[in-house]
Amino acid sequence: MSEAVEAPVVTARRDHETVRTAVKYALIVAAGIVVWLLPAYVKNEWLVVLMWIMTGAVGAMGLTMLIGQAGQLSLAHTFFLLVGGVAYAVFASKGTSEYIGFGLPTLLSALLAVLVSAAAGALFAPISGRLRGIYLGVASLSLVFLGFWLANQLPSLAGSASSGRYAPSLNFFGFDFGVQTPSLYVLNVPMGQTERTFWLFAALTAIAYALGRGAMNGRVGRGWRAVRDNEAMAAVMGVSVVRQKAMAFAISSAYAGLAGVMTVWWYSGLMKPDEAVDHGTYSTTVAISFLAMCVIGGLGSLGGSVMGAALVFGLPLAIPLIRSEDTVSAGGTAFTPVVITNLIYGALIVLIVIFQPRGLAGLWDRAIRLVRR
Repeated sequence: MSEAVEAPVVTARRDHETVRTAVKYALIVAAGIVVWLLPAYVKNEWLVVLMWIMTGAVGAMGLTMLIGQAGQLSLAHTFFLLVGGVAYAVFASKGTSEYIGFGLPTLLSALLAVLVSAAAGALFAPISGRLRGIYLGVASLSLVFLGFWLANQLPSLAGSASSGRYAPSLNFFGFDFGVQTPSLYVLNVPMGQTERTFWLFAALTAIAYALGRGAMNGRVGRGWRAVRDNEAMAAVMGVSVVRQKAMAFAISSAYAGLAGVMTVWWYSGLMKPDEAVDHGTYSTTVAISFLAMCVIGGLGSLGGSVMGAALVFGLPLAIPLIRSEDTVSAGGTAFTPVVITNLIYGALIVLIVIFQPRGLAGLWDRAIRLVRR
């Protein structure tokens, strides 16, 4: 192709990229405005549901990168949630005769909690570097049992299983997210604890998505995929298999730790260990739920993690609101919202494995392609 023909083609491509970039930034600004205004129009109970979905989405993003990008199976995600929650409570709370606490600034405490979770994940590297597949999954599941035992043996750190312990809400340079008497109004609606926490969770979810996307599209992601596809070939190409696996586990654990901190905030500062290893916030059941989010959303897809969290974490809370019920019942043999959700996402997993291995993210991509035609 001659230079005279190439020049218009290059210019057209450049204009197309400029338009795409402008549209992308316009959508980001529009999304920010929607998030800012949403608490003024949506009831608090629905904001609570959205916050729980975002908590699950942040945790699921870390797990889907570990499984879908690095090829490592983990069933220990709730253990790292517990580590993050306990670490935040210890760092942010003031010490008493009953509980250990350092009384550090809450923002610093949240960052330290994420780092502690990442360090806990890195400590598992010697095991994750030697095991693969179901053997790694079973080995990681033991961490959930270990966390349950430690949390109940160390109530001065984690709080008691009956009453827990409380940690302060985030105070971001004077902006208190747990304020009870708000002075900030948006469209004449007072922005109290729930509304401010919704903003906080939306910001954290967006940051987690952006960081995860950057990691997956960069050198880190290429290293993970090389190890996932063929460890021997990756080693020949100069990729450190052990380091990539350790990094994947540490980053995934950091995401889980952040989700653990968000869980404490979602419970209005309550850090409470489970009373049973198979039932509760940090239980084996929730660990499997995180795995379900990743499979339903599409392994390796950050956007799919959000969709999976909306289904697995959001549906049990949304159904009672749709039916105008006051509480969520998880017991008995009736068709409770939890039972209905379990049936739905169990059926979805079977259908996705058979017909759509890329999950909801794959269906979304297919719908986008159909619209563009």
